[in-house]
Amino acid sequence: MAQRIVITGAGGMVGRVLADQGSREGREVLALTSAECDITNADAVRQFVEPGDVVINCAAYTQVDAAETDQARAHAINALGPGHIAAVCAQAGAGLVHISTDYVFGASGERRTPYEVDEETGPVNVYGRTKLAGEQAVLAAKPDAHVVRTAWVYRGGDGADFVATRDGPVDVVADQIGSPTYTGDLVSALLQIADGGVRPGVLHAVNAGRASRFDLARETFAAVGADPDRVRPVGSDRYPRPAPRPAYTVLSARRSAEAGLTPLRDWREALFVAVGNTAVGKEHPSGPLPSTP
Repeated sequence: MAQRIVITGAGGMVGRVLADQGSREGREVLALTSAECDITNADAVRQFVEPGDVVINCAAYTQVDAAETDQARAHAINALGPGHIAAVCAQAGAGLVHISTDYVFGASGERRTPYEVDEETGPVNVYGRTKLAGEQAVLAAKPDAHVVRTAWVYRGGDGADFVATRDGPVDVVADQIGSPTYTGDLVSALLQIADGGVRPGVLHAVNAGRASRFDLARETFAAVGADPDRVRPVGSDRYPRPAPRPAYTVLSARRSAEAGLTPLRDWREALFVAVGNTAVGKEHPSGPLPSTP
């Protein structure tokens, strides 16, 4: 078990779950919100990191559309900040786990096979480009860091909230395909990495399988007992956004498993558990889940 876990960006969704889970497991956790530790200031980071710590960087500028016009701020948080953390960790003798995103991929619009960790990247928006720059900055300053790409992260309870706020038919885009990932499962992976035994470098930590936004919405309705037929597929052109979204960013966890990271369960099973259907003997509404690549 890591001597101490220092969480930057602890006010965000992943950071909060990570801090709670680490504390429940009896770990020493220093959870720092962005207000408490501004990662764009190297001196601010330096005062919190000690030898033997493992820093897990959850801080990020995640407003994909806003990043198109707020490029300087997005670059500072997503690229410069992680570089500062990596340099401080290298100097202090601390470990580093940095969270990145599937959006470093996507330029190959016709792609239909999962991306491996070492494949050529190609972000299609400012957010993805700044996150890719952050990966590069981390590995340049600390080659033995762990860079963990994840995707479409949601927390427990989101499903019920999503359904409860909608009446009648719900139109959801069906031409964006990725790897939905439950925060609880991602946090377990991050803690495993922090404890050692997983080779450093770029890793993919996502729930197994693939889904469109439409698939995810249908499964969410089914998991909370609502009618999934209320969800209707539409194209992305129905909801134009300032930032383009990649059509396909499914991540393969094969190389990550080879590096020692325990594979995450199927995304549908994780979703069913995340929305609270954990009663003994209760079966997923789709029946037994088939294995998926």
